[in-house]
Amino acid sequence: MLYKPSRDQARQFLIDSWHKRRSKTPATALETLAADVVEWHREYHALLEAPDAATREWTPEQGETNPFLHMSLHLAIEEQLSIDQPPGIRKAFSQLEQHTGDRHLALHVILDCLGETMWRAQREGKPPDGEAYLECIQRRASH
Repeated sequence: MLYKPSRDQARQFLIDSWHKRRSKTPATALETLAADVVEWHREYHALLEAPDAATREWTPEQGETNPFLHMSLHLAIEEQLSIDQPPGIRKAFSQLEQHTGDRHLALHVILDCLGETMWRAQREGKPPDGEAYLECIQRRASH
């Protein structure tokens, strides 16, 4: 069965992973990866340590990026890269990384493509288009 955590469970996972990193508590491989993602985003550290972090709302009208969505997309991309799904993403990422000279910046380029792909899927009521997603990444890697 596919594990589909609730919004609050996904948020709590990031909070707990970061807590384990800070307290030097043993963590699973996924928790370690999540803590790495949090570490890259210093601007979210105080938020993850706040008592109401898991329940706060972020809306486009507020003009703020939802930090939990942002870090969750990072985790999704790391998973995609680890299994090369969609096929070719690993190669496109490698090209992006060479082009930008910065792993985190290259991940953000992919994150933009993933966000766009998910937005289109929701708007159209269809599954995400993996081919269009990969084409977006490849287009940006070639510029």
